[in-house]
Amino acid sequence: MPASSDLPLTDRIRRAAGETMGGLPRQFWWLWTSTLINKLGGFVVPFLSLYLTTSRGYPPSYAGLVAALFGLGSSISAVGAGVLTDRIGRRPTLVAAQLGTALFTAVLGFTDGQVAIAVVVFLVGLCNNATRPATSAIIADIVPPEDRVRAYSLNYWAINIGFGLSAAAAGLIATHGYLTLFLLDALSTLICAVVIFIRIPETRPAEPVGRPDEPRIGLGTVFRDTRFMTVVALNLLLALVAQQGSTTLAVDMGLAGITSVQYGLVIGLNGLLIVLLQIPLTRWMEGRDRTALLVASALFIGWGFGLTALAGSSAWFYAFTVAVWTIGEILNAPTMMGLIAELSPTHARGRYQGVYSLSWSLASFLGPAVGGVLLEWVGSTAVWGSCAVCGTVAAAGYAVLGRRPGAAAAAAVPGRRNGTTAVGGPADTGPEPASASASASASTGS
Repeated sequence: MPASSDLPLTDRIRRAAGETMGGLPRQFWWLWTSTLINKLGGFVVPFLSLYLTTSRGYPPSYAGLVAALFGLGSSISAVGAGVLTDRIGRRPTLVAAQLGTALFTAVLGFTDGQVAIAVVVFLVGLCNNATRPATSAIIADIVPPEDRVRAYSLNYWAINIGFGLSAAAAGLIATHGYLTLFLLDALSTLICAVVIFIRIPETRPAEPVGRPDEPRIGLGTVFRDTRFMTVVALNLLLALVAQQGSTTLAVDMGLAGITSVQYGLVIGLNGLLIVLLQIPLTRWMEGRDRTALLVASALFIGWGFGLTALAGSSAWFYAFTVAVWTIGEILNAPTMMGLIAELSPTHARGRYQGVYSLSWSLASFLGPAVGGVLLEWVGSTAVWGSCAVCGTVAAAGYAVLGRRPGAAAAAAVPGRRNGTTAVGGPADTGPEPASASASASASTGS
């Protein structure tokens, strides 16, 4: 077989696509398709703060409070849905969450009054985030360990294909009224639930897999897993920063005179860059030092948002800052989601995924509230400067974690091309070959 460098460009692209997308089970691709459909209609969350401040005329502090209530609902459902994912199954948890999200998103479009809006947004957050543990557990159930980083990367890719297209389209649709955004979002989520119900079988192990004398893993066991919880804490710092992208950033751009169309195009750049760069960068990351990737991603995310303080009223500069933190997001997300799957024992994947998702949910609760208050009372410089500080602290934390003997952060990113795996962490107690790690992080993409 000729070397890749000797092949024509079209053949090299075809070979790379085959290596990236081949060999994954059919159920994964149905899950991928449902995710894409859902995110193609994911209009509401990115535009919620802009809707509340520009269309409804509420102050930034109220928009931050509402976004925080969305995060509170997400925080409650993160752990609860993780337990349900392990107890009643992946598919029923996922379908129920999607049906609830579709219902309350549609209701939100017709809701009026500050208290009523806040309550419905809380319910949307409660249902919306309940899909995360089940989705991640399904991928871990059906994809072999050596292919999980690639599978999570492809799923994250689908999220951002949908997000990039929907964000750009939503800005145009919003000029004719926001109700259409709410209804289309609800419809896409409903279609997603139907696809999951028809095409995705239950993947939960019939009974706990492991040694007969092995104790059952409860939530207390997860919270006492020191290395895992260290990872969750570091991820929380980055998640606090990342949450500003869909809440405080929208308000700041609106105050700077950026229109909804411009905001949609700028924030849509995040998804576009991920669509273009996620797959080639994931292939490039295979076999590279995990600590270096984590440190770099934290600095890109933190300082990318930090540069927003210099944007003024320039949509182009806002776009530049989005490009910077998007690079950090691309470096961070797929590897970390794969590592969380490796950290999670087979019969406790829902609980581990739920606790990990809790870091994002807490950030979506705390981040918008803090960001909104800082923006209104201190100014945008304080918001974006704090983001740079959080990114720097997270980078330092990853560097320290990577220097610990046997820490997974110091290992290479696993992949099929080089056969490397992480070392030094807890083994998966399921039937798969044990892979170990001690650090993880992921974007939202949700």
